[in-house]
Amino acid sequence: MKKLSKTFYISMALIALAVGYGAFAPENFETITSTIKSFVASSFGWYYMLLMTFMLALSIFFILSPYGKIRLGKDTDRPQFSTITWISMLFSAGMGIGLVFYGAAEPLSHFAISPATEEPNTDAAFKEAFRQSFFHWGFHVWAMYGVIALSLAFFQFRKGEPGLISATLKPIFGKRMGGPWGTLVDVLAVFATAFGVSTSLGIGAIQINAGLNYLFNVTIGIVPQILIIAIVTILFVASAWSGLSKGIKYLSNTNLVLALALLGFVLILGPTLLIFDIFTDSFGGYLANIVQMSLRTAPLNATNRDWLDNWTIFYWAWWISWAPFVSMFIARVSKGRTIKEFVAGVLVAPTLLGAIWFSAFGTTAIDMQKRGVADLAQSSTELTIFEMFHSMPLSTLISFFAVVLIASFFITSADSATFVLGMMSTKGSLTPPNNVKLIWGITLSVIAIILLSVGGLDALQNTIIIAALPFSFVMLFMVVSLIKELKVEVKNMKAKK
Repeated sequence: MKKLSKTFYISMALIALAVGYGAFAPENFETITSTIKSFVASSFGWYYMLLMTFMLALSIFFILSPYGKIRLGKDTDRPQFSTITWISMLFSAGMGIGLVFYGAAEPLSHFAISPATEEPNTDAAFKEAFRQSFFHWGFHVWAMYGVIALSLAFFQFRKGEPGLISATLKPIFGKRMGGPWGTLVDVLAVFATAFGVSTSLGIGAIQINAGLNYLFNVTIGIVPQILIIAIVTILFVASAWSGLSKGIKYLSNTNLVLALALLGFVLILGPTLLIFDIFTDSFGGYLANIVQMSLRTAPLNATNRDWLDNWTIFYWAWWISWAPFVSMFIARVSKGRTIKEFVAGVLVAPTLLGAIWFSAFGTTAIDMQKRGVADLAQSSTELTIFEMFHSMPLSTLISFFAVVLIASFFITSADSATFVLGMMSTKGSLTPPNNVKLIWGITLSVIAIILLSVGGLDALQNTIIIAALPFSFVMLFMVVSLIKELKVEVKNMKAKK
């Protein structure tokens, strides 16, 4: 087994302390973390808005600049995975399970409780609901992931550095990244990844439980949710054991097929023409208003600001907290691509897929709400999609498909996370040993089970959002370091001609 780094032992100790606190004093833990989270959102909202907008502008610059011709690897390297498989991997690891969870619920929420710019339950709120959903899951998120993944992939495959976030900062801080400061950066990344994925495991278990309750009348509660996590753990550990080119590749392709099948069901059985009209109109509105939406802070309107804190700024912090995991995984599967095709692919493909997904599921849910077919606005988030299916033809079949898809996304996300955590725990090894992945797989599941049992998932979510603030500064250093090295790379390429 490759030697475990200090990062592993320090991260495990911190995780044990945080989980112990959350398990034995859940109310106190949640109160403290909620207070800090609220302070961060209200005091640094402007910063998050500028940061994510900067990442989008930087992505466009990379696509159009001379840097776009640089290959992530040697000049003779070519992509390990086909474009379709690569996109399915991005989709699965990045936010696949979140789209199933929020695909109907988020647009419906924006429609019924409007983002303070339109009257709720109106036609204007209908279209605004999708502009906001596209914004929260679209270009900005994937631009941020793309830039951080680009930095990791460039230093790993072009410069031969280990697959660690600290390694990308060497051009700025030099040897200090090989000492305590580098360990601190990597521990922060491991901490955010472990808790972010554990929260998703908990959320995924809750939604699978809701689906099984709808299909088979399985009781909703902690016991079935623990059993679901246990079964899924066995499956994702088995997949992780088989390696990147087998388990994760096949699961990701399966996810894409299942997702397209479920999407097809909703497109055909839902209000098809309205779905396409809403997608076209709202995506156009999203593009037309993207600058204003990107910089909106509502400084003189308390109602608007509260909404922004609870939605947009919450999302930006949440996505940043996921950046170490998602970006490192994207980097790992992107060797051999040019910077131009890498950034364009990461930016455009998942954004369009997400927009079509929200249009199909959200339009169907809101249309049912408007026509009085079902009062979906009163459903809990995890049940919204199943309550929607209940009012559609072939409801049992579609619900079964949805449960299988959630489970598949669930397994893929956890599988990818164990791979990434294994890399970060073994000094950036691109092929972490199976026993290290096994340790992390069990750890993630134990965290989720403990905190589900004591109702501590909200506090855990608060914790990783708080961790996003210091990591956002690391991201900016990564950008500076990347641009510095890209300039050197272009000079070297010109000198070779």
